[in-house]
Amino acid sequence: MASAAKSDNRTWSRASEYLFGRNTLIGVASLMLLVISGYATWSGMADFIIGVSQSPASAHGREIVGGLSVSNEILVIAIVVALTFLMWLALRETFAAKRALRDRLLTLPLYLFLALWSIGFGYGFWWSLIAGEEATRTGLAGLQEDARDAATTVAARISAVKLQLDSVVSWSDSQMAREETSGGSCGVTSGAGRGPLYNARRSVRDGIASLRDNVTTAWIEPVQADLEKLKQAASQLSGDTVAERQQAFEAAAARIRGSARAIAARSNELGRSTATEMRAIATTVAVPPKQPGFSCYDPTLAQRLNQAAEQAGEPAVLNLRDASFNEGPAGVANAVKSLWENMGAYAGSLVSYVASGGGVSGDSTVTGRAITGRDLIALLATLGIDLGLFVLTALNPPRPERKRFAPETVSQIQDAMRTAAARAPGADIEWVRKHFLHHFKDSYFIIPNLYSADPDTPGEADKALAMNQLSGVLDDLGLIRWPNRRKRWQFWKKDELDILLEEESLSSKSALVEARKIWMKDNPRGYTEEEQAEFLAVKDIRNHGVFSKADRMLENAGWSKHARNDIEVFVFEDVEGLTPLLDALNDMRLAGAPGVAAAAATSAEAKG
Repeated sequence: MASAAKSDNRTWSRASEYLFGRNTLIGVASLMLLVISGYATWSGMADFIIGVSQSPASAHGREIVGGLSVSNEILVIAIVVALTFLMWLALRETFAAKRALRDRLLTLPLYLFLALWSIGFGYGFWWSLIAGEEATRTGLAGLQEDARDAATTVAARISAVKLQLDSVVSWSDSQMAREETSGGSCGVTSGAGRGPLYNARRSVRDGIASLRDNVTTAWIEPVQADLEKLKQAASQLSGDTVAERQQAFEAAAARIRGSARAIAARSNELGRSTATEMRAIATTVAVPPKQPGFSCYDPTLAQRLNQAAEQAGEPAVLNLRDASFNEGPAGVANAVKSLWENMGAYAGSLVSYVASGGGVSGDSTVTGRAITGRDLIALLATLGIDLGLFVLTALNPPRPERKRFAPETVSQIQDAMRTAAARAPGADIEWVRKHFLHHFKDSYFIIPNLYSADPDTPGEADKALAMNQLSGVLDDLGLIRWPNRRKRWQFWKKDELDILLEEESLSSKSALVEARKIWMKDNPRGYTEEEQAEFLAVKDIRNHGVFSKADRMLENAGWSKHARNDIEVFVFEDVEGLTPLLDALNDMRLAGAPGVAAAAATSAEAKG
């Protein structure tokens, strides 16, 4: 009962570790982020296609072979799932253990490309969700403000023209009074009174006054009325659905743009006609005496009239900002296009935004729209998801791929060992066991070099040949490999054999000699003089690595000193356990090999 209870406790412990362990939690978090990233990408991509589509039936299907059709929605989902999975796979392969540098250089650019694709459409989704409604209101208000500013500028220019005309009328009145009282105001000698020159003066004054009154009634007053309408135009949108709000936005934007264009067109038309009339009057008073067409020569009045004509004839220029509806699919489409067109501006603004602790950087897009804090928060939202996937994968990279054995591998290993034991004189499975060695983190298969087998030792050449062929079979099965060698361009690495050789030249840190010497110095009374002399006389012990262990192991296996001078070291591959090899070594079916039955009987007799 106690054993069953312990087994149940171990089972529940393993289950809880599996459900709530570090790897499990990281995997669940990665899956959540992957789902969010895929959903945001799908939503952004679908809305982008709808937002830029010129056809109202944006969700129609595409016909494929055989008359079958697939809707655009299903097609987008399939593409997003495939590319999101490919991005995740490329990220895992980039951080996976024991991957070649060439493989990482291929998978990392692929991940970065797919991550940019995901970030772009994901940003459209988050931006429309966070900043779309505000951007719509801001855009419409900005358009209304630009229209009011343009109308105000036109009104100010008209007022300036009217002021110049008032000045010209005042000048004409003063010159007409001078002609009446003293004469000589028209460039020729004349007496006081209301003669022909006075009548010419009055005619010019009346024409200019008529122009001034016409500017007030036909120009200034309509512009002021339109300006009041612009000031009273509503910038708030009504509607319960996105389509209704978009329709209301487009109507309001069209009304504001239409009013601004009407003001500019009326101003330009009246300005041109007024300027033409003022230039005509200026031409009349600019004719010198004794010239054809002379009526009253006044170059000062002509100059002022021409200046007023230049100002009146200057066309009104509208600088209306681009206002667009930024909710729903249209907002996603605008956000995605804006992000790709202004990658540098957004990146710089994001750095400034984060560095300033949330302060807006003040940068703007190529169209002049300011990049606000909501824009950068939406960018942070989509970056945070992909960055989270990146960090979680870096913290918990995939384990190195391990080789798995087929069920028949055990029998293949058994056949190889039977053959080796049968061809090696006086050998058995126990003798084969003596060539397997474990050191530090790896296991090794050690055999003498075939050439180093001593020809004077009976049977040693046959044993060396049998073990050489056994190593070839184990290598073909994927159990062992030759130690890795440094490639030419890997100048910072060392060969595995060089590393093993360096271990042989070090001092042993696990030997008891140094510990005993230190203890003896700290506690001299605990040892006799003879023991102290004995400990001090012991030399430092060299570290025994794979080579020295292999030499002793081969000596125990009965190999000659000549054979042990040159050995071959094979490293076991990183496999899913060594179960096939252990099964092959422990399987009693190998008792049929020469010498195994006798060894088993001897062992049983000794135990008895």
